[in-house]
Amino acid sequence: MATDIIGALGGGSGINSTQLVKDLVAANKAPQQGRIDSKSDKFDAQLSAYGLLKSAMSEFQKIIAPLTDPAIFSAKSINVPTTDIISFNSLTSVAPAGNYQLEVSKIATAQSLAINSSQIDADVALGKTGKLTFKIGEWTYDGAAAPDVFTANPDVATFDIDITVDDTLASIAKKINAADSKVLASVINIDGQFQLLVTAESGSKNALEITTDNSTDLAGFEFSKTSHANVIETQVGQNAEFKLNGLNITRSSNDISNVINGLDFTLNKADLGNSISFSISQDKTSAETAIKGLVEAYNIFQKTIKPLVGVSENESNNLVRGDLASDGTAKSLTSLITQTLVSTVSGLKNTDAYSALGAVGIKTNTDGSLSINEEQFDLVMKNDFDQLAGLFGVNTSSSSSFVELNTGSFAARAVAGEYLINITQAPTKGSISGSAVTSFDLSAGVNDFTINVNGTSSQRISLTNNYASIEALAADLQSKINGDSSIKDAGFKVSVAVEAGALKITSELFGGTSNIQFSTVSSEFTAKLGLNTTTTGISGLDVKGTINGEEALGTSNILLPAIGSNAYGLNISFKEDTPLGDYKVNFTRGLAGELSLLLSSSLAENGQIAKRETSIGDQKKVLNVDQENLDRKMSAYHARLSRQFAAMERIVASLNQTRGQLDGLIDRLPFTTKN
Repeated sequence: MATDIIGALGGGSGINSTQLVKDLVAANKAPQQGRIDSKSDKFDAQLSAYGLLKSAMSEFQKIIAPLTDPAIFSAKSINVPTTDIISFNSLTSVAPAGNYQLEVSKIATAQSLAINSSQIDADVALGKTGKLTFKIGEWTYDGAAAPDVFTANPDVATFDIDITVDDTLASIAKKINAADSKVLASVINIDGQFQLLVTAESGSKNALEITTDNSTDLAGFEFSKTSHANVIETQVGQNAEFKLNGLNITRSSNDISNVINGLDFTLNKADLGNSISFSISQDKTSAETAIKGLVEAYNIFQKTIKPLVGVSENESNNLVRGDLASDGTAKSLTSLITQTLVSTVSGLKNTDAYSALGAVGIKTNTDGSLSINEEQFDLVMKNDFDQLAGLFGVNTSSSSSFVELNTGSFAARAVAGEYLINITQAPTKGSISGSAVTSFDLSAGVNDFTINVNGTSSQRISLTNNYASIEALAADLQSKINGDSSIKDAGFKVSVAVEAGALKITSELFGGTSNIQFSTVSSEFTAKLGLNTTTTGISGLDVKGTINGEEALGTSNILLPAIGSNAYGLNISFKEDTPLGDYKVNFTRGLAGELSLLLSSSLAENGQIAKRETSIGDQKKVLNVDQENLDRKMSAYHARLSRQFAAMERIVASLNQTRGQLDGLIDRLPFTTKN
């Protein structure tokens, strides 16, 4: 039997070459596409897992945040009775624990002056000109309760008000209130007559002396020893007086914030003979809750990340590797978090009583979780609570009261530990000293001057009183300089002291820019006070020294570590009389601080996780290129197969045509016989 080659090629039924080409291309592409898809799925899973890891780290960081604040370990609570004598306003962690008894004998009052210049309209121009000078200080009174001797308060600036012909009672009150002082003015209506009421700050040393340079126009506004007939002192300035645990205390205000450190309270009324008892105690609740919260949060964190970076069981009890189980960054980071948590705190010593969690009864279990030995933990909380702040939170200490270690804006860069400070030049303030004062009476003649403080020149300043003592003179001079608008606007202050019968003026600014110099002085001022433009002042000095043997930058009384050094991010401040020599300071972040820094840096925009996510993203981009190359390769392969099958179809068609021709030819051959 003859073989039908053409039929075998499908000449009758044809071949589905399109499907065949598609199948051949798919078979060739499948293994390569599988490798790309597998890598892409892996990268997607890693990115998703990093998202879960970041979320877990952020939640952990939120929980430990309260422990980074040392104040949580010094929190206080107060137990007070119900009373209307005093009001307790606020309590901070620095308040000392103890029992207190408080008795109020006087409350502070503010001096009030009613200017007896009655007007039927507060907005009618008075037609007066001149300058009103307001001095703040303390009055003593004569037997008739008239103002007698005024002593300026050196800590409160003098101020002036310029009165023009168009000023009214209302506009004068507005000018007083705008004078950047604590003196208040208002216009009051008494039976249809308007008066100016001026009220000082409370306290006996905050009373007012009002003088003028135009007594013809403005004598009615004066309140001084020699001129006060037109002013009624409706209330005398008085200090608050009270006893605290038997100690007599006076304050200028009823708002008390500097008697018991950290406790603010207000005296409402006097009640002589009646003591109010209250107590301040340590509040350990917040710290205990935060520490236990740390343990719970870490266990939740571990439970969350274990399926990501380790091996865990699925619902079918089969072991499953996490999507980040082979990721070096994730494994290293989570391991570092655990290591930081259970290790000795950086900057603390193994000899310190509490330098690691284990010392307070917090142990690591075999599964990596933490647990608390309640008995040991309770003993620590009861007996050594004060020592826990250094274990958990930021702590700075110094070997001397002359030196204070502070953290700056870049404290995250500082390395915890002990630093040796060597001071070669102590910081000083600029000053100027005169010769002996010859007279306290500056009420006659021209006694004025201009002074340059730290490079800022004052306006012309005048002294016009007959002072009772050199101390009173110094106080008024200090008040006048500090009250000058140019000096005040520049933010500068001076102090004036008496040394061996002479005046010494000292800038409150430390460092090389601190200096005092008189620009102009009257001859009478020089003759009486011993100060002149030729008097040479002493400029201040910046602190100089080294930190761990490395030269540091001294500015004012602050020593700054070299950029890039271990101490960079810290700053050390010094008192004016700091002796030269060596000092030690110590900086620790505590356990919570170190953890928070690690988590913050890892989660930062340029942190480890962000860099790893970028790396994975870059690998995905490479896969995209591989995919494009594979697609182009398979497209070319598809085209080549299509051409080959098309050629085959043409050959088959030609063979089919030849077969038909041969069939007719055989029938016509003479030597063939039909059956």
